[in-house]
Order: sequence, then structure tokens, then C-alpha cells
Amino acid sequence: MTQTQSPATADKADQEEEIGRFSRHSFRAKFLLVVGAAVLFDIMLAGGVAIWNVQRLSRDATATVSQGLTEATQEYLNTYIDTTALRTNLLLDQTYSEVETLGSSLQALIDHPETEIRIGEAVESDPELGDQDITFDPQGGWAQNLAGPSVVSIWGYLLDDDGNLLPSAREEVIDSAAFNLVAPALMSSGSQKLQMYYVGPKDTPIMRTTPYTTQAQTFDRLYPGHNEENFWDFFFPGVYEGWQNWISDPSSRPVERNIVATEPYIDAITGALIVSFFEPLWTQDRSDVAGMAAVDVTLDQFGELVENVQIADTGFGFLTSSAGNVIAVSETGAEKLGLISVDATGQGVTGINRFLNQSRYPAISNLLLPEDANTVIKTLEIDEGNGPENFIVVLKRLDPVNLWNGSTIISESLTLGFLVSEQEMYETLGEVQEEISEATRSIVQWQIAALLISLVIVFIAVFAISGRITAGLSALASAARALQNKDYSVRVKIPSKDEVGAVGTAFNRMAEEISYHTENLEKLVEERTGKLETANKEIVALNKRLQNENLRLGAELDVAKRIQEMVLPRRSELEGIAQIEIAAYMEPADEVGGDYYDVLHDGGRVKVGIGDVTGHGLESGVLMLMVQSVARALQEKGDNDPIAFLEVLNRALYKNIARTNSDKHMTLAFVDYEDGKVTLSGQHEEVLIIRANGDVERIDTVELGFPVGLEADIAPFVQTEVLNFGPDDVLLLHTDGVTEAENPDGVLYGFDRMCACARANAGKPAKVIIEAILSEVKAHIDTQKMFDDITLVVMKHR
Repeated sequence: MTQTQSPATADKADQEEEIGRFSRHSFRAKFLLVVGAAVLFDIMLAGGVAIWNVQRLSRDATATVSQGLTEATQEYLNTYIDTTALRTNLLLDQTYSEVETLGSSLQALIDHPETEIRIGEAVESDPELGDQDITFDPQGGWAQNLAGPSVVSIWGYLLDDDGNLLPSAREEVIDSAAFNLVAPALMSSGSQKLQMYYVGPKDTPIMRTTPYTTQAQTFDRLYPGHNEENFWDFFFPGVYEGWQNWISDPSSRPVERNIVATEPYIDAITGALIVSFFEPLWTQDRSDVAGMAAVDVTLDQFGELVENVQIADTGFGFLTSSAGNVIAVSETGAEKLGLISVDATGQGVTGINRFLNQSRYPAISNLLLPEDANTVIKTLEIDEGNGPENFIVVLKRLDPVNLWNGSTIISESLTLGFLVSEQEMYETLGEVQEEISEATRSIVQWQIAALLISLVIVFIAVFAISGRITAGLSALASAARALQNKDYSVRVKIPSKDEVGAVGTAFNRMAEEISYHTENLEKLVEERTGKLETANKEIVALNKRLQNENLRLGAELDVAKRIQEMVLPRRSELEGIAQIEIAAYMEPADEVGGDYYDVLHDGGRVKVGIGDVTGHGLESGVLMLMVQSVARALQEKGDNDPIAFLEVLNRALYKNIARTNSDKHMTLAFVDYEDGKVTLSGQHEEVLIIRANGDVERIDTVELGFPVGLEADIAPFVQTEVLNFGPDDVLLLHTDGVTEAENPDGVLYGFDRMCACARANAGKPAKVIIEAILSEVKAHIDTQKMFDDITLVVMKHR
């Protein structure tokens, strides 16, 4: 005979399983959950606010320290370059003073010709000071003294057929003999000089140089033909004529001082890189040029000046002309600047060119030198092969000088520069920031520890209190279980006078009644019927909950779709744009679409964006809303640089995608209109422009950007293209849902059909153009399902 478990026995087993001391159905568990959650929320909120305040204070402190150190660094660089520039100007002034001393001594004799002759004859007659044995060299065709304080060279066109000095040349030798008294003394004092020399007027350009060298022989070897052409025209064309022009037109002198410098060139005698400084000499009546006094100095002094620049570990200095030719820099500095040395040759002098604009590094080749005396500080990015690195460049323009550029005399201002690694310069700033961050982390860790300890204490307290509060309920539960096990004699003792005590009294009465009617079958039937009704109600309630859940999910999708529609530009916004007529249309393939478009308007500047998120549905729609929010924030911030705009938007979107573990990304392009021009940026579908005369332009945006959200940094890939956009011109943006719309046979609508339709309706309003294209697309799709979102934006210049 088979035994069947009674319903009462089954209920009893279920109750024993479901209601334990700390089961999820127990009152104590619920009490602990509700009270604990409330206290936990309060503690977490207070702790979170405290941690947020600590982090905010840390950020503020870091920003303040960063600003202070940055300003101090810039002040240090300004002071350092000002001091170095002053030293450079002083070095030039010292050289000017020495050549002016020589020039003023010779000019004084020119202004007193009788004294000049007497002194010259006295010097020439002195065995130690005079020019010893001026001898004709038949091979070279010139005459030169064999020894003396200076070497005097008389060129062939100043000699007669027998090699003797012409009277004018002899007279010039005597008149200039005083050079032997002044120049050697100047050579041995003051700043270091390579040589000092005198050149006579153009009709008798003899040349005196101290110290003594085989001057004419060297010229023969390095400058063939120099003895057949006038010295001035051969070596320094334009200098003599420039000085003559100063006499007739004083305003033609570029710089007030008379001294004229040359660009750096290789000295014919020593092979050193030198600069010459010329001081013109005038005739007694100041009607013509009487020659010049000159000094040659090596660039070693300027090189030492810039090489002694010490900024951080690897910072260095350099000196450049206004044309960007670097005339002084260390070998390490030249390599850092990416300079390429090229010899610059001519019939008179041989120079060396190391131009900044020919640097191997684009940042250096595009560097603009200052146009005034203000110090310029810039940050450059240079990639030496180990990845890009930021450098700080400091530029200071020196006082202007007269410069012979090889053909004429111009004004020239040298520029002093420093270059130093930004990382080295701000190394202290990084250490301070790290210390602040470390202190902040320590404080946050202590805050978290305090929170955890508080939670433990609160949990223990709530647990103890819950035991006292639920003791009566536990007694009731135990009695109920005993009653369920047919122990009808059970009673509860609850001394409290609250609601729990009232329930205990009611329970005791109920137990008495159950005991009285326990053998009553009708009571059992009624009790079973009541339980069945309760079960039926629970089933009905569960079914209703499922229906409500389905309705809730549908409502959430409707809300998401409504939110997506709400952030789209309103017609009133588009109609408020004076210069451009804009119409737009978007239809998602699902309840929530993944296409994006927006129109941002700020005064005379209009920014139109269009994009397509991979896939469609709720997740794609959320990503579209992220793009709209970030783009609107950047526009309100006033970020008008299209490249920076896209780069910041991508970085924000990339971080959000990474946080949500999504694999979504999107194509995204922007059109910026201002003053009759549109600027395209970002990668998306082709942009169609129909000109007022009917010409059609298709602009491929593949090279203008990179998919957004796929990489953290897309700045190297983002470019812009600027196009004219005049009256009655039409610009059309679309997503691939338009061109890839399929008919029942699988044939795509295509870009060419869209182009033809737009061109045919180009003379009509923007809204009519969109309606015409949509009409064609819908007719093409026919009964086929729409597989992708459709978005169209038309801009027409009014």
C-alpha cells in the first residue's frame, strides 16, 4: 500500500526550510538589511564627501604649485637670456670700440694731411717700424714688404711696367704708415682678435695687415684673378658704394653706427670661421670714402658665450642671423637642432650655412624668429628617433647692426636662443606633484580604513539591537513552528506591551481555537481551500508582474528613443541661422538608432556634425548621446580648433567605452562654416558639394581622421580641408544607411543616384532636397526591411 504525504506535512517542511534565524525571509534579516543599508549609506556618503574634498584640495594644491614653479621657470629663462644677450651685445660693443679706435686714429691723420705725411715719413724711415724692402714679385704681379710690424700689399694695377710703385701708391704707403704705430698696440690689448687691417680708397686700395703674414701669396693661392680686378669690387662688392651713398643720403644708413659687419666666413689665411668689422674712413672734406679700418675676430668668443649656457642637464644656447643661419652653437646643440652644414662659396669669401629652416626636424624648420626685442618662449615637439619629446625654446633678438650681405649693406639683428628639454626643466615640478599625490593617497587610505572600522562597529551595534527588537518575533516564529508540528499546547510569553505583545496574545487565542477544532474535517477542507486560493492569487500576481516587466522594458526603449529625439536640433534652432539654410532627417532601423547628427550655432560660426556608430539599438544610441553631450560641451567651452575638438571628443569617448567594456566605435566628421568657408575634419562618408553653377564636388574624408573611440589618441591622423562655400552652394552629409539601402533584389541605392537627385533639386530649399532624396530611397527599398539607420543633413548657403 502506497503512503501519500499530507499537504500539512509538505507545508511544514517548506516553512522549516524558508524561515531560519537569518534567512532572507526573517524579520531580523530584513531589519538588519534596512537599518544597515541606511547607516551604510550615511557613512559612505560622509566618507565619500570627505575623500572628494581631500582629492579636490590635492588638485588645487598641485595646480597652485605647478603655476608657481612654471612662472618661476619662465622668469629664470627670461632673466638668463636677457643676461646672455647683454653679454653678447657688450662683446660686440668692445669689438666696435677697438675698430673705432683704429679708425678714429687714421681719420685724424686724414683730416690733417701735413701731419699724416710727416708721421708717415718718420715711420717709414724707422728700421723697426717701417716697411722693410717692398719687393716686386714677378710671378704674382704684385709688390709686398719682406718684414715689418704689418704686411703691406700693393696690387699689380698700382705698379708700372717695371714693377715699381706708382706715385699715388707710394704716397698711400707713406700716408698709411701710421697704422704700424696704432694697430699692433690694439692687437695686443682688449678682446682677442685675429688681425687688424687697413684698405686704401678705391683708386689706390693697398692693404696693410697686422700681424705680418704672407698675405698676397695666400690670396694668389685661394683667390685666382684677385690681382686683375679692383680689391673692393672683388672682395667686398657694394660696401664702398654703400658708404658713398651714406654721404649723399644719410638716411640710407640702416643703423646709426658707421661700423659694417660681414656674415661669418672662412678666413683665407687661418682657415678659422670669422666675422669682419669695417669702419669707413672719409676724405678731409667728407665728400668721398678714403678707405677703411677693419678687424677680424673668430667666432670662438661668441661660441664660448653660447657654449657656456647651462640650463638643466642638456640645455644649450645658439646664435643665429635673422635669416636663420646659425653662426654659433656647440656640436651637441647642432645635432639637437638637426642642422645641416653647407659651404657657401663666392669669388671673395667662403662662408658656411646652417639654416634653421633646413633642419631635419619640422618643429625647428618651422620656427619663427622674433621680430622685436621681446623675449619669446615656445614649446616644440621634436622626435629624434626615440619618440616625440617636448622642448622649451627661448629666443631673444639682439641690437641691430649694419651688415654686408655680399652685395649691399642692410640692417641685421642676431637672435640668441636657448633650447632645453621640458622634462628636465620641470623635473622639480613633477617631484612636487608626486609628493602631493602620495600624501593624498595616504590620507585617502586612512579615510577608507576609518570607514571600514566604522562599518564593523555599526554592524555589531545593529546586530545587538536587532536581537532585542526581534526577540518577541522569534518566540512567535518558534511557537508557530511548534503549532505547525501539531503541538497545540504551545503558548508564547511576550512581556512587552507593544504590537509584538498584541500579536502574541492573538497567537495564544488562535492556538486555543486550533486545538479545539483540530479534529474537525470541515475545518481542514476550508483551510486547504484557503491555501489553494492563496496559491492561485500568487500565480495571478506573478503573471501580472511578468506583464508589467514587459511593459516596463518597452517603456524604457520608448524613453531612450524619446531622449534621442529630444537632443536633436529643433526646427526653430535651424531657422535661426542667418547665413545657412539647414534641413535634417534621421530614421533609426530599431527603436533606438546609432546614427548621430547635430547643429551647433555660435554667432557667425556654424558647426555641423554627422556620425555612424557600429551597429544599432540601445547601446549604439547611448554612444550617440555621449557624442552629442561631449560635442555640445566643447562647443560651449569655445574650442574652435577642429583638430583639437575631435581629439578631445575622441579621448572622452574612448574612456567611456573602455569603462563600459563596449566594443563600439564610430565614424565622425564635422563641418565648420564661417565667413564663406567650410572646414572639413574627421573620417566619415564622402561629402557632396553642389556649386551654384551646377558643378559637383565629392570630398573623400578618409584621410581627414580616424574612427572615434577605437584608439586613445587620434591627433596624428586628424586633418582639415578648407573649401569655399558661397551663395546658393549646397553641401550634403549622409550616413551609409542612405547609399546602402537595398531593394528586394539586393541592389543598393548608391551614391551616384543620391548625387543626381540632389543636383536636380539643388535650386530648391534644403528641406525639399531632403524630401526628394528620401522619396527616391523609400521607393527603392519598396517592401524590403530597412537594415540600417538613415540620416541626411543638407546645408544651403542663402
